[in-house]
Amino acid sequence: MSASISTIGAFRHGGRLREAMAAFPDAPRPWLDLSTGINPEPWSGQRAPADALRRLPDPLELAELEAVAARAFGVADAGRVVATSGAEAALRLLPGLIGGGRVALLAPIYGGHVETWAGSTPDLIMSVADLRALGADVLVLVNPNNPDGRRIERMTLAALAQERSDAGRWTVVDESFGEVAPELSVADLEIDRLVTLRSFGKFYGLPGVRLGFLIGNKMFTGEFRALLGDWPVGADALAMGLAAYADDAWKARTRMWLATQAGAVDAVLAEAGLKFLGGCDLFRWVEAPDARGLFTQLCARGVLTRPFADRPDRLRIGLPSCNEFNRLKHALQAVTS
Repeated sequence: MSASISTIGAFRHGGRLREAMAAFPDAPRPWLDLSTGINPEPWSGQRAPADALRRLPDPLELAELEAVAARAFGVADAGRVVATSGAEAALRLLPGLIGGGRVALLAPIYGGHVETWAGSTPDLIMSVADLRALGADVLVLVNPNNPDGRRIERMTLAALAQERSDAGRWTVVDESFGEVAPELSVADLEIDRLVTLRSFGKFYGLPGVRLGFLIGNKMFTGEFRALLGDWPVGADALAMGLAAYADDAWKARTRMWLATQAGAVDAVLAEAGLKFLGGCDLFRWVEAPDARGLFTQLCARGVLTRPFADRPDRLRIGLPSCNEFNRLKHALQAVTS
């Protein structure tokens, strides 16, 4: 038994595993979820102790977390870094703080940004070359990009953000995949109207912790903190974020492993006849003549990937863990042979 691709919400975003399981009840279990660009070999530190769950989070712990994250992001002033319950939560609040004018999104882009600014009827800009001439009051982009892995070099983006700020215009840079491309980051730059978003869950492989950060000028981050209230994140986010961001050795090893694993996935995709178009070291963006059919066939084998409503010839595939690598390889061989 199988289901229409639209019935499992796959077009909106990845991670809808329970819907996929219900739509394909005869698929092998457990499922292999490659629909999101999340590290399949997560940081393995401990969660919050029981006593921390029995009290409200301490403001001093929150400040400590933001300081540790600031160091990890290369931000000199921890007061510019605000912890949130995920980058998604932060981006949804931005229209109320910096909206009110013309908005442009550099497409293709993560669907959450499109939904966030829907009330402003945003323009979709398809070319990086068009950005300098853009007069939008707010420009939103992802770097490295989701879903296609497009990269904008740091110096180019820094100059653009400064020019826009000088003209009274905002630039929002979503760096949710920034840990695998740290050379692109502009989070450290103190530009008045530059806002940067960071995600904990993707690189550290723990999206359920719901932790992210907003980085901006101190006046703006003060307003943002007031909007979030006294307890923006929970005990697990505090404990795990504090330890993980301080684990430099794990970060270095993981970056190397992800790059190696991404290369191995590329070889498997090429063997299956899928054309590599882009991505980063947490996901691959491929061309397939019938990507929706391929998505459905993989679902029938318990492998969940990510299709796109506006691109029936594109599929995004996350990285499998070491133990799951052969399952992806065999599934692709079965449906493309």
